[in-house]
Amino acid sequence: MEPTAESLNPQEMTIPMEVTESNPSVGAQVTTPNGIAESTVTEPSLTLTEDKYLVSVEVRLKPSSTARTEDVRLAVERMLEKRSLSYVDGAIPVPPDDPFLLDNVESICICDTEEWVNNHDILLFWQVKPVVHVFQLSEEGPCEELSGDGQLSSFNEWILPAKEFDGLWESLIYESGLKQRLLRYAASALLFTEKAVNPFLVSWNRIVLLHGPPGTGKTSLCKALAQKLSIRFSLRYPQCQLIEVNAHSLFSKWFSESGKLVAKLFQKIQEMVEEENNLVFVLIDEVESLAAARKAALSGSEPSDSIRVVNALLTQMDKLKSSPNVIILTTSNITAAIDIAFVDRADIKAYVGPPTLQARYEILRSCFHELMRTGIISTNKEDGHLIFPNYATMKEKLSMPELQVVEAPLHLCKQLLEVAEACEGLSGRSLRKLPFLAHSALTNPYSCNISRFLCTMMDSAKRERSEVPE
Repeated sequence: MEPTAESLNPQEMTIPMEVTESNPSVGAQVTTPNGIAESTVTEPSLTLTEDKYLVSVEVRLKPSSTARTEDVRLAVERMLEKRSLSYVDGAIPVPPDDPFLLDNVESICICDTEEWVNNHDILLFWQVKPVVHVFQLSEEGPCEELSGDGQLSSFNEWILPAKEFDGLWESLIYESGLKQRLLRYAASALLFTEKAVNPFLVSWNRIVLLHGPPGTGKTSLCKALAQKLSIRFSLRYPQCQLIEVNAHSLFSKWFSESGKLVAKLFQKIQEMVEEENNLVFVLIDEVESLAAARKAALSGSEPSDSIRVVNALLTQMDKLKSSPNVIILTTSNITAAIDIAFVDRADIKAYVGPPTLQARYEILRSCFHELMRTGIISTNKEDGHLIFPNYATMKEKLSMPELQVVEAPLHLCKQLLEVAEACEGLSGRSLRKLPFLAHSALTNPYSCNISRFLCTMMDSAKRERSEVPE
């Protein structure tokens, strides 16, 4: 298990670790990143509270709720103390015998347990200290800020957590550990700043660069990360904003004006971060359009004005470094085109590539469950209440048919796996479109069982792969 640092309170932080099944009488065992088993790791400033593992519990308030978040948090903590449960990802019901929670809480969800659940480890209630995060979604849409010429908006602004991004984090499926790595990074970056670590001795810039081919969900991951952090750090930063920069609006037809537009934009961002209770996320999509390599401009293959843009961007980002409450999230489809000085400033440079077989299976699995939930595809009576198992369980079932359980018939698991294998090379964006394309190819879209739908999806997957440009 790799618990996430949940707040800036040292008593409520953990360091990365993986949990293996343990005997409570001898304490938990930890597997370090190099695979060596050690006893629980502690440091003076990073302790495990009462030798228990921290698990995030996210509590979403109803839009109509006017209850204080502190009152709700205490009520949920009391409710969890009364429950004898094992901690796995997913929603838990709001207790029907608690009128206060019923009136104010829309959902309660346990998060960040997938790493040890996938390893078949189970944490019981006496091993866990729940860290409860109470939040209420903002229903305001994005607010546009017009650029100087009044044509293009220079950025869009969201108040976080936003209803528009609800569920986005959970829908994104990547290689194991990527999302947790980003959460831990942000926790460390904010903690180092909060503790006034000398930046001349230990350097960090609070800049993330996600790079990889188009369609892999880099922009969505940045938005989902900002949403998740706004929930996790709501006690320290009760106000959160996401600023999505429109890079194209910062280029002017007038020579040398582009650098000034960049400076003007960041001046507005600087004003936002001056409020110490406000956590600001700045998202720059396709950052190569702003931070193009100056070497290309000097060689004559790029306009010389782009040098001023890069210089202005780097200067403004260095100014923001002194502000503790801002995190810059960037994406790029062409990493080689980014100026090396910008790349060097990024604390994390994470490659987000095409989904692996396991990720493809999980994406398609989530698509099927949604289509079955809405009744768009139906199950046969003999299939019962059909639930596809996760990838690890499915592989175990295929290797040992005698272990077959009621989640889904084995032949359907095989079919879904074969579709996932046929989707090799497709992006996550294409995978999410595949069920729609398969449904539109049906001769009778109003009557289709899951086995027939899987066959149609296989044909659609082959067609999509054949149409992908080399």
